Amino acid sequence: MELSTLDYSFIIVFFSIVLGIGIYVSKKSGKDSAEYFLSGRTMPWWLLGLSMVATTFSTDTPNLVTDIVRTNGVSGNWVWWAFLLTGLLTVFVYAKLWRKSNVNTDLEFYELRYGGAPAKFLRKFRAVYLGVIFNVITMSAVTLAAIKIGGIMLGLEPWQTVVSAGLITVTFSALGGFKGVVYTDFLLFFVAMGGAIGAAYYLVNIPEVGGIDALMANEHVKDKLSILPDFSNTKALITLFIIPLAVQWWSSWYPGAEPGGGGYIAQRMLAAKNENHAIGATFFFNIMHYALRPWPWILVALASLVVYPDVASIHAAFPNVAADKLGHDLAYSAMLTKLPSGLLGLVLASLIAAYMSTISTQLNWGSSYIVYDFYKQQINPNATEKRLVAVGRISTVVLMIFSAVLALLLQNALQLFEVLLVFGAGTGLIFILRWFWWRINAWSEITAMFASGIISIVLKLTAVGPFFFAAETGVFPDWAEYPMVVLVTTLIWLAATYMTQAESKEVLQSFYKKIQPGGPGWKSVISSAEKDNVEIVNAKEKWSVPAGIGAMLLGCVLIYSCMFATGYWIYGYYTGAISLTILAAISGTLLAVVWNKMKSNIL
Repeated sequence: MELSTLDYSFIIVFFSIVLGIGIYVSKKSGKDSAEYFLSGRTMPWWLLGLSMVATTFSTDTPNLVTDIVRTNGVSGNWVWWAFLLTGLLTVFVYAKLWRKSNVNTDLEFYELRYGGAPAKFLRKFRAVYLGVIFNVITMSAVTLAAIKIGGIMLGLEPWQTVVSAGLITVTFSALGGFKGVVYTDFLLFFVAMGGAIGAAYYLVNIPEVGGIDALMANEHVKDKLSILPDFSNTKALITLFIIPLAVQWWSSWYPGAEPGGGGYIAQRMLAAKNENHAIGATFFFNIMHYALRPWPWILVALASLVVYPDVASIHAAFPNVAADKLGHDLAYSAMLTKLPSGLLGLVLASLIAAYMSTISTQLNWGSSYIVYDFYKQQINPNATEKRLVAVGRISTVVLMIFSAVLALLLQNALQLFEVLLVFGAGTGLIFILRWFWWRINAWSEITAMFASGIISIVLKLTAVGPFFFAAETGVFPDWAEYPMVVLVTTLIWLAATYMTQAESKEVLQSFYKKIQPGGPGWKSVISSAEKDNVEIVNAKEKWSVPAGIGAMLLGCVLIYSCMFATGYWIYGYYTGAISLTILAAISGTLLAVVWNKMKSNIL
């Protein structure tokens, strides 16, 4: 397909603005490491919230959602919709704790919560494990999506897409640091959202699809519309609904949805002006992420079933696409080729925006781990601020190169989604409890991390664990063994917790005094401090977890109601849409009351 002058104009103007922002803020961002990675901790909630949304608005996400919808219908999205519970637990329980910790990265938390050599090892190891290995895997999935979009829409070879898209992204990321990332995210969000909505509206109404009514009635679509899985299909009910809601959301570590908060979400909470801004940013993110964004992608995915009912039809329309890149996820890009001039340029700019936002965030976050948690700790403890910024910029470039090479070797984005979920299975409960149970120590986390990874690898190598997507058959993974991985990993780390020595009372008392986590899990530490005449409890601060959990549940009702009401309005199911809209209004009102009480306790 060929782009018009108008299309190219959209893309060129967009690239110019993004690079201009990176260059503009580069001088201030390079002043010291706190500016480069946290923007001096001065960011407002709305800007951080938009940045979180833009970051998760990556090029692989529309492809992933398309793959899920075409394979398992709309209800298949519960594999990631379930993470709303994690997100709102972070909002109403953990956001203020992270901001009070005042650490530079969430890995620095390890030496605040734990002590001695195990804590130092855990911090350095996870800096490489998450900052390099997991980070490169995540970025490669995003880059793979860009390769597929470039191949179908622009006829580019994979290496051409990697070089052209990656070069600009790594340039402004290395120059602008965190402030450049957040400022550009503000622009990227509106461009990406506008492109997604514009594409969905146009593609549903093309002659081949025939509008929303014809789409709903199409034989390839009507059995894919349900928001809830078929309750008569036990396997689908368990794998697509029960396990995600009952186990997955709290048990798995996954980038952007870490139980208890972490990664680039924690980075943004740490960059907030104060605790209230950290909470506001994460709540705003969850509303936008779940209630606003899914439906444009879902509509395009459903429309693609009319135009390209199977992978063979996609291949027939685009014979030049490499065989190892074929899959249902290509349907999203295939549909975009039908956009008219002007809108095509806007949508391409939106996809570029999504790519750049995610990659720039991952690069800055990953390099912060390398700088603070590995280089400064292991190699050069006395490094100057200028040296730390320089190492951050170099590691940004290196991470980009690694992820680009891996992307050229991959086939399917859903493969990586499942790999990441299973590799973190069973570790999530530690991230939730470590703030509120004194007995968890560094060995708990070390054991859980290795146990989960080893069990997952063994299951994969022995072909026992059906966790990985079979692109050639379109079969979604059977998650029947997922709870077993969680159970075994949990039992192993609990055993390690009781078999190893607890953290010293000095470490525990220092942590409690700084964070004030509260709750019955710290009673023995408080009693010990009282016997030692050490004051660690702030009597003015109330334990907010019960109220936080109540707010979390109300927030889930609010956001799920909004999301599903939107779907029903689109479908034309007006009775259900009205009922859910009323439910959203009621839960929103109740949440406002609870939030105002919690807010007064924080101030």
